[in-house]
Amino acid sequence: MSTGSKIEKALTSAKSLAVDLKSFSLDTDDQQAKQMFNQLSSTMDNVAQMLQSRFDFVQSEEPQYKQS
Repeated sequence: MSTGSKIEKALTSAKSLAVDLKSFSLDTDDQQAKQMFNQLSSTMDNVAQMLQSRFDFVQSEEPQYKQS
């Protein structure tokens, strides 16, 4: 598996986890848990943004990682 593919897989996982965490926050009435899930979701959104930036860089600078 190429570096680009690994980053893309991690990006997909981070986005999915952010959505799951947001869903957890909506499913609970416990305000402390809701806040925790929202913070974790926001953190995962930030991770996804960083991974997206790295993926874009790899795609533009390292053509051997481009998907065909």
